[in-house]
Amino acid sequence: MVSAVLQAAPMRRTLMTAATAVVLLTGVASPAVAGDSPSPAVPAVSDSTGWVPAPTPPFSQEAGLTCDFAFRAEPVVDEVVTKVLRRYPDGAIRWDAYKGALVVRVTNSGNGRSYDADVSGSAVVEHAPDGGAIWNVVGPVLLGVRAGGGNIPRGLWVIDGVYRLQISASGYRTVTMVHGRRDNVCDHLG
Repeated sequence: MVSAVLQAAPMRRTLMTAATAVVLLTGVASPAVAGDSPSPAVPAVSDSTGWVPAPTPPFSQEAGLTCDFAFRAEPVVDEVVTKVLRRYPDGAIRWDAYKGALVVRVTNSGNGRSYDADVSGSAVVEHAPDGGAIWNVVGPVLLGVRAGGGNIPRGLWVIDGVYRLQISASGYRTVTMVHGRRDNVCDHLG
C-alpha cells in the first residue's frame, strides 16, 4: 500500500516515488519505496477525505547495485493513495500517509525470470528538514539497499510486518523490526 518503492538514495522533503525503497526506498530508477526524483505529475484529484493517487512508475536498475543482475520493475496493480497530514511552516510536507494495493513485477533482465512482489503496506512518514525520513509501516514495502547502505545486507527486499524504516539524509537505511520478516527478491530471480 506504500506508493513508493524505497531506494537506497537520499530522501528529500518532497514527496518521492519509486525510481528510488520498495522501501523500494540504490540507484533504482523508480518504500513497500521513496527515492531520488520527484513523483510524476499527478492530477490533483482527491476524494472528500483528501487522499490522492500516488502512482509508482516502472524503473530499471543496473547489475551490482542491489542485485547481482540488472532488472526491471513495474507495477501490475497500483491503487496507492497518499494524504498530507501536516506541513512545515514553509509548506513542505512534514507528515504524510500511504495506503492501497501495490504489486510490483520485478524481472531479471538477463534470464527473463520474474517475481510479483505484493508490497501493499501502509505507512505514516515523517519528513525531516535535512531530507531524511522515518517510515512507520504496517505490512510489506519494497526496499532497495546497496552494499553498506543500511543495517541489512545489499538486496531488493520485501520488508513485511510492523517496523520503522529510518532513511538518513545521506540515504542510509535502518530497519527496526517490531515483528515481521524480510525476503530478498534477488534470490527469486537469480
